Order: sequence, then C-alpha cells, then structure tokens
Amino acid sequence: MGRAFEFRKERKLKRWGHMAKVFTKLGKEITIAVKQGGAEVTGNPRLRALLAEARAESMPKENIERAIKKATEAKTGDFKEIIYEGFGPFGVAYLVETATDNNTRTVANVRSYFTKCGGSLGTSGSVAFMFDHKCVFRIKEAPSKPVDVEELELELIDFGAEEVFKQEIEDEDENVSNEIVIYGDYTAYGQIQKYIEENGYDLVSGGFEQIPNVDLKDVTPEQRATLDKLTGLLEDDEDVTNVYSTLAPAAE
Repeated sequence: MGRAFEFRKERKLKRWGHMAKVFTKLGKEITIAVKQGGAEVTGNPRLRALLAEARAESMPKENIERAIKKATEAKTGDFKEIIYEGFGPFGVAYLVETATDNNTRTVANVRSYFTKCGGSLGTSGSVAFMFDHKCVFRIKEAPSKPVDVEELELELIDFGAEEVFKQEIEDEDENVSNEIVIYGDYTAYGQIQKYIEENGYDLVSGGFEQIPNVDLKDVTPEQRATLDKLTGLLEDDEDVTNVYSTLAPAAE
C-alpha cells in the first residue's frame, strides 16, 4: 500500500493514543468541575469550557455523561487536584498536576518515576515559584471570518488578557486551520471566558497552564533522552493530568 498509507496509519495510531489520554484527563477534570460548581453548565463556566474542549476532541457523549455522573454519586471516590514538585536530572525542574482519589498511590508513583530517572520529588514550594499560573483559551477562526488579532488583544486587555496570537493547527489528515490563543492572569479566567461567549467566538478549550518564568535548561541529546523518559513516565500515569518543566525545547 506504500509509504503514504503507512504514514497515515502511524499518524492515526498516534492520534488514538492521544485521544485515550485526553479522554481520561478530560473525564477527571469534568468530574472535578461538577463537584466544585455543579452540573448545570449555565452556572459553571469551567464546565462549559471543558465540554467545548471535549467536543473539539470528539470525546464520546457517554464518556462525558459518565464523568458527570461520577461527580454526583456520593459512593464514588472524591477526586482532588494535587500538584507535585520535583527535580529531574541535570537541574530541570518539574511541576506535575494530578487529579486523584488516592493520594498515597499517586505520590508513591510520582516519586518512583523521579527516582528511576535520577531525579527527586521535592517539597511544596521548591519549584512552584519558577512558574506563573496562567489561564489560556483557544478559539476557532472561521476561514470566512478572519480575526484581527491586534484588535482582539486591545479589547481583551481590559478583561485581563496578557497575550493574544494566532497559530496554525494541523489535524491527522493534514488539514490546516487557524486558532487564536489567549493567555491571561489566572484570576482573569471568568472575565475572558465571558467575553468570548458573549461575542460569539467558537471556544475550542479553556483551562490553565504553568508557564516557566526562569531561563530554560539546554541539555545534550543524551541528557534529553533521560528527561524525555521521565516526562513520558509521568504523562502515562492515569492520575497525572499535566506535566510542566523548565527544559528548553529541542532544536529543530
């Protein structure tokens, strides 16, 4: 069938693996959002944003309903969001966000991943100061209705936005589209989301990220392989939702 078929097959397999991780992550975040703000989307902006992201990721309806039901059933475990801080080898700092119903299990797993790769789990506050907690939104740009990014940024500054830019997104079938990315202070989440919804933009996702505020670490290819292994172990854990580090991106 040729290289083109094999290439597409590989991309689809990667996409399926990505979807499984994303569905697990979104399911836990939806459960937490419902526990914190209720199951009514009109009064729960975090849940509305997560449902928009779930639709963008083609998350099955039954998965979404299961996550909401889990939050409303008293007999189910109580998921809590816990952040672990640690140091990988070569001086690279890590922030690991988790959603867990068993902290003992999760901390043991996270500690073992650091230990296996020559790092160590740190104490609370040992790494967090190296990151800024930001809210981030992604909205679709319709081909027939291009967005003036500079004008949008001027509008959003009054709502707490700090950075607005456009980026190209390529799906597994190599179709390219544009998204507008909006970063703001952690506390500006509700105001920015309200502006997006009231002005008719197509919300793809809304959430939070940890952005390094220190110089990123450059490493050798051999060192990067070890750090990539650590990152992979953490990301593959079912309790882990996000992994952030001070590792500089690989040179292209």
